[in-house]
Amino acid sequence: MNGAHGRFYGKTAVITGAGSGIGKAAAVQLAKEGANVALFDLLDDRTNEVESEINSIREGAARAFDVDTTDPARVEKAILETVEIFGSIDIVFANAGINGVLAPIDDMKLEDWNKTLNVNLNGTFLTVKFALPHLKKRGQGSIIITSSVNGTRTFSNFGMSAYSTTKAGQVAFAKMAALELAQFKIRVNVICPGAISTNIDQSTKKQGNLEEIAIPVEYPEGSQPLSDGPGTPEEVADLVAFLASDQSKHITGAQIFIDGAESLL
Repeated sequence: MNGAHGRFYGKTAVITGAGSGIGKAAAVQLAKEGANVALFDLLDDRTNEVESEINSIREGAARAFDVDTTDPARVEKAILETVEIFGSIDIVFANAGINGVLAPIDDMKLEDWNKTLNVNLNGTFLTVKFALPHLKKRGQGSIIITSSVNGTRTFSNFGMSAYSTTKAGQVAFAKMAALELAQFKIRVNVICPGAISTNIDQSTKKQGNLEEIAIPVEYPEGSQPLSDGPGTPEEVADLVAFLASDQSKHITGAQIFIDGAESLL
């Protein structure tokens, strides 16, 4: 299904962290089903390649924007340019995030803690904040936020205290926003992926003696009972597309785990 026959024909989606992984997969999926997609990421070859790939599916469907989601001026500018180019915003996928520095709490530097909170929490807030006036103008909309099993149902990834704190915070923010925005017919849902094959590990740095705080957790049969390994970005994109579509029009404030039962172990 694509173009004029897709679920998202005539709609525009803003996707942060769109240059790779889950963000890229969601952008491709939504564009195939008719959406115009604004790709928010730090512009590099990856992001430009995603833009080209989507525009080869449907000309003019994608535009890449050089956005640091921690910078309010850049986020607001990109949102305004998106509306100028595509006419509106209907879907927001606040997906950008980093693992940041992994360290024991007493070894973690305040600047490293702050960076993880700034990207994951402040970036989510700024993306939603600046998109909201445009969703309200449309009288409806869908916001999807990428959290994680970490900090919500799993706490055994040692050294990830900052990351887990941001992921728990995103869930609370999504649920607060869902209630606040219900009167405007804007839905807000949060997804919690487990291990997914992406390149988020490129943003991970380890400091201090992590072995000192680690408690052995071993699953001889593997940590994803439903599958033979990590999930794929495309599997997460299917969930994002469902939550972005009218097929989920009575779902808001939901927290959905997509992890092959990993976090139930």
